[in-house]
Amino acid sequence: QVQLVESGGGLVQAGGSLRLSCAASGRTFGYYVMGWFRQAPGKEREFVSAISWSGGDRRYADSVEGRFTITRDNAKNTLYLQMNSLKPEDTAVYYCAQSKRVNTILRPTTEYDYWGQGTQVTVSS
Repeated sequence: QVQLVESGGGLVQAGGSLRLSCAASGRTFGYYVMGWFRQAPGKEREFVSAISWSGGDRRYADSVEGRFTITRDNAKNTLYLQMNSLKPEDTAVYYCAQSKRVNTILRPTTEYDYWGQGTQVTVSS
């Protein structure tokens, strides 16, 4: 079993920054692709970013490219998402997830088999 616990969400004004963290336990964290997803009210859960086990490959949704940065610390079993220049449309519950894969980054939610409980991010205009 894998446990993923997100933290770092909150309320921020447009243009501000937040740093999300995801602490993992259970299945060896460092072996798998990790990702961030988000879900706004009334919308489907969508891909935000993902990172390979080594950190050498990172992918971003077009909507966050250049503003968000994903990193991981395998020694600490922790995934991060630095979010800068936040916009009201970034408001959502953010989830971290562990992929079934090691190096191949895929975006569908079905490629991820463990999920955290989510952390709320609210960006006011």
